[in-house]
Amino acid sequence: MPRSLDGITLAPVADQAPGQVGTGTRFAYHERDGQVWAEYAGGDIVRGHLVGTRSGDRLDFRYVQLRHDGTTACGHCVSTVVGLPDGRLRLEEEWEWESGPGAGTSVVEEVAGLTNRPAGTD
Repeated sequence: MPRSLDGITLAPVADQAPGQVGTGTRFAYHERDGQVWAEYAGGDIVRGHLVGTRSGDRLDFRYVQLRHDGTTACGHCVSTVVGLPDGRLRLEEEWEWESGPGAGTSVVEEVAGLTNRPAGTD
């Protein structure tokens, strides 16, 4: 099993549609006793939070976010934690909106050299 997510910062490897997370978004992850949570911000997202569980290499969480246009959105995500050859972590995600239509996949990777810094900062 790849190492803990606690204290690491992750970022998407590609932009999604407008109003969603993108390469400018940063996720500050925490993990303890099978629980995972994160704060995120950047790009089109003013503030976001996720909370869920980890079992082995599988994360299952809900997320909620506030966008710069004043709208909110929420959804569900299941991710697989993958260790990269350079020692960083990757999350391969399958998500779906619960506040509206839409689903997809995305990838976020650990930002080298960054430990948990406030979400939305580099």
